[in-house]
Amino acid sequence: MTEKPDNGDIVAQTAVPILPDDTAQEVFDKVTVAAEITLDRALPAVLAGTAPRLPQNLALGRYFGGRKPDDGTIDWSRDAESIHNLVRAVAPPYPGAFTKVRGDAARVLRTRVFDPQTAATHSPAIVAEEGRLLAHCGGGGTLAIIELEIAGNLVAADSFVERYGRDPVPL
Repeated sequence: MTEKPDNGDIVAQTAVPILPDDTAQEVFDKVTVAAEITLDRALPAVLAGTAPRLPQNLALGRYFGGRKPDDGTIDWSRDAESIHNLVRAVAPPYPGAFTKVRGDAARVLRTRVFDPQTAATHSPAIVAEEGRLLAHCGGGGTLAIIELEIAGNLVAADSFVERYGRDPVPL
């Protein structure tokens, strides 16, 4: 054992594919399965004292001190991919990504990069188009908002239009 976490030698590892739309929960589930498989494969050698030991290169990694509630606040001046990655990282069962829609508290729970090439805009906005919610991001790109919760209720494109109208809603 070492005094610091994630500081000891590596005795086994398994790569885990992370897809562009995987949420933190989906990555956690993949890592859990990979850990079980890796442990099953490596445990006999660890118990026998014959497991290979590869020192970690700590220069290749870094520590994150833990999340705070404000870490989930969406900065709509950023580009679509950055906002999408934030949403994925804090998706349920974590608290989600937070924003306001015309003063109403909202959580963006799932997104997909719809068009990464859309020009940057000085006035990010959500608009309902063809039965879907799209967010035009200040740093460029457009997100499809797959799951949006406003005031604790999931909101589809049609109910968004009923509540806020058809014009783009500033973010």
